[in-house]
Amino acid sequence: MEITFYKYQGTGNDFVVIDNRDLSFPRENKNLVSFLCNRRFGIGADGLMLLNPSNSSDFTMVYYNADGSESTMCGNGGRCLVAFAHLLGLFEEETTFDAIDGLHYASYKNGITNLQMIDVDDVDVYKDHCFLNTGSPHHVQLIENIEAYDVKSNGSKIRYGAPYFKVGTNVNFVEPLDNNKFRVRTYERGVEAETLACGTGVTAVAIAMYEQKKTTQTTIPLQVEGGELEVSFEPTENGYQNIFLKGPATFVFKGNIIYNE
Repeated sequence: MEITFYKYQGTGNDFVVIDNRDLSFPRENKNLVSFLCNRRFGIGADGLMLLNPSNSSDFTMVYYNADGSESTMCGNGGRCLVAFAHLLGLFEEETTFDAIDGLHYASYKNGITNLQMIDVDDVDVYKDHCFLNTGSPHHVQLIENIEAYDVKSNGSKIRYGAPYFKVGTNVNFVEPLDNNKFRVRTYERGVEAETLACGTGVTAVAIAMYEQKKTTQTTIPLQVEGGELEVSFEPTENGYQNIFLKGPATFVFKGNIIYNE
């Protein structure tokens, strides 16, 4: 099987992207997805996305983790898929697309994607962390000396531990910086390692920091290992709405790969 693919990255979060408007990709083949995402034997990526057709919007986003499992929403993936749809000529500056968590609006200009995320109704605040769902589940925990922190070991313990267990969660470690800015390092389930960025993760962090009164700003810059992202939102009596994730989405290369089952 010969597959044409595109490689994109958003602040170091990298993805294999496939134009699947003809629905020819065997989307139930987990081994194929994990092979394409493998950094030694395949192309290498944190995840894989299919751009599928839609009856109600410009396209449909289907996202897979690097292990081949179909996943919940990926914010940086969504931003990159918007850039890819723009490359294909599916829209000029504004678009809507379907994803596993519903309909999303986005704009794309000069390499920057501004993606609307789902509303957040609940933020569970505990003694040492917060938990919320921004399209994917996220544990958010403040720490000190984030530069030296063992994200993989500590993230793995939380991801598989109580109360998450088998279903698991993504884990974000946060340290405040100057000027209402935060540094974030994320352990992602499905990748089972630290990634250079996580879009739904920084979205969760921004809202959690506001909820815990660590900032009074509603537009928050966040430093990740792969660069910088921005999250804006509108607090309401019932949660948060008009949530946007903004940052670069970059085309890396295009190629063909042969897969032998």
